[in-house]
Amino acid sequence: VATLAAALAAGLAVADAAALANVAAGIVVGKVGTAAVHAVELENALRHQDLEDAEAKILPLERAVERAEGWRRRGLSVGFTNGCFDLLHPGHLALLRQARAACDRLIVGLNSDSSVQRLKGPTRPVQSEAARSAVLASLSMVDGVVIFSDDTPLRLIETLRPDVLVKGADYTVETVVGADLVQGWGGKVVLATLEPGQSTTNTIRRMNAPG
Repeated sequence: VATLAAALAAGLAVADAAALANVAAGIVVGKVGTAAVHAVELENALRHQDLEDAEAKILPLERAVERAEGWRRRGLSVGFTNGCFDLLHPGHLALLRQARAACDRLIVGLNSDSSVQRLKGPTRPVQSEAARSAVLASLSMVDGVVIFSDDTPLRLIETLRPDVLVKGADYTVETVVGADLVQGWGGKVVLATLEPGQSTTNTIRRMNAPG
């Protein structure tokens, strides 16, 4: 109750204040006797909860389909984009922001390590699929991450049936994998504006440059 009152007094919305109070109550339950909740305990609990929430976004395809169907039943549009997302940079973030702005919920298809090696060469990826998926799942604009091992996301698109398909503007609609399928069931294709000079290849080149 004290946490709820303090959160409301600090200007938090009722729903957010109630969620914070529930976290505080969980901490108190774990203590013996009458106990107060300290700020550092609340901070640590919230950080742990954030990690659990992010992990819950990394989904096998079957679970992603169930989640997408649930969103649609609630009247929400489902978007999809894909990529290697190795060494996340401002260009990736710009693409993801635009993708999320075009739909209500965004699922990201992430190339597996073996898929990235086939597409980019034996020195890639720099980060493992576990690390890359964890970073993506931690972003508020991403609602789900599905790792796939195919060279293209066609099977994911066929199965997920997104309402919106997003790729960078270095593609044309005609060259976007799955564009014809999405348009065929009434969806739309969005070409996101790119950030000039931003790519993982350029980032690696700068990292390896002498001096």
